[in-house]
Amino acid sequence: MTIYVGNLAFATTEEELADAFANYGDVQSVKIVKDHETGRSKGFGFVEMTDDASGDRAINAMNGRKLKGRELKVNKAFHKKDMQ
Repeated sequence: MTIYVGNLAFATTEEELADAFANYGDVQSVKIVKDHETGRSKGFGFVEMTDDASGDRAINAMNGRKLKGRELKVNKAFHKKDMQ
């Protein structure tokens, strides 16, 4: 399951995000989206969990939780084609 994580502090690293989500299951990958020109975080990213049960646990536990002083917005990610 791929999870959208928004409202990230700009200083949050992919390792820190992976560590936070690892409490709820196996993290397959983490990607913080960055500006192509500056390399600075855009304040959101994606966490891929190995199974849906772990993903659901992570969403329920992490949505609204503070990380580096910012209240996270966490939900299931949708692919662009799913939104059409």
